[in-house]
Amino acid sequence: MLFSVIIPVYNRPQEVEELLDSLTRQTQKNFELVIVEDGSTDDCKAVVDRYADQLDIRYFYKDNSGPGDSRNFGMAKAKGDYLLFFDSDCLIPPHYFETVERFLAEHPLDAYGGPDTAHESFTHTQKAINYAMTSVITTGGVRGKENKLDNYQPRSFNMGISREVYEAVGGYGDIHPGEDPDLSYRIMQAGFSIGLIADAYVYHKRRIDFSKFSNQVYKFGVVRNVLMKWHPRSWKMVYFFPTAFLLGSIALVLLALLWHVVFLLPLLALLLIITVDALAKTGNLSITLMAIPATFIQLYNYGWGFLKGFWLIHVLKKPEREALPGFFFKR
Repeated sequence: MLFSVIIPVYNRPQEVEELLDSLTRQTQKNFELVIVEDGSTDDCKAVVDRYADQLDIRYFYKDNSGPGDSRNFGMAKAKGDYLLFFDSDCLIPPHYFETVERFLAEHPLDAYGGPDTAHESFTHTQKAINYAMTSVITTGGVRGKENKLDNYQPRSFNMGISREVYEAVGGYGDIHPGEDPDLSYRIMQAGFSIGLIADAYVYHKRRIDFSKFSNQVYKFGVVRNVLMKWHPRSWKMVYFFPTAFLLGSIALVLLALLWHVVFLLPLLALLLIITVDALAKTGNLSITLMAIPATFIQLYNYGWGFLKGFWLIHVLKKPEREALPGFFFKR
């Protein structure tokens, strides 16, 4: 089976070099690479050229139209039977393609997703953010835990679809973020088989500082409401939890200020739980101390974004492209 790996890139030549270096170490090399430069001002062409004799790789430059449209561009150029997607800030472990091919041979799937984790070389900030995004304390903890689409939504940092799926369902929409769960829902609705390959993980850098991470999870919260509008069957109570936590935290702080400090005990208890869990998971006190604010950033910013999106889309009933123009790319 030939895999076509489509990688959209925007101003990340150094990360692309690290990604390509990891791909040269694969135990199985039955794949081609399609690098799509999405209108970058700092392109990775020179980096790609350095790996041309080690990898089956093609490079394309196009005007900026977002990662979803760039993946669509790459799929149109791809030659493989199975189309895979990585983000440019990922590192791929040596066994990845061998693992995927063996799994698909034993358990044929029309589409699959894989989990992500932190590499030992990542910074403490990246590891703390990884903890926040994958901990059971946050909504990120549901990812990679269930082999069902309605519980596990494949994400484009580590996802594969058959050519048949692409030809039947089409590619990504113009929304961002949110283009990958939107595609996953459409795959499910079309009746294709989809599942998790737990051992096909990637090392995902995510955001490199708390400011960028805050903005990212805020956008995730906002866009969830667009996805619920487009796919009504995707509504789940768990999406409301961060907003409930945000409002509950505000209420507890106000009660502590106006009445008694005892109302802060639930938040202090949660802080203790995060500390113990993060220390057990990371084994590093410095990462643990950074994981605490990272977790609260995820919960509060996602909760605020969800509340704002819910008000605009479901209460005021505004058209999503009118209410949230910055979440849609023009093609």
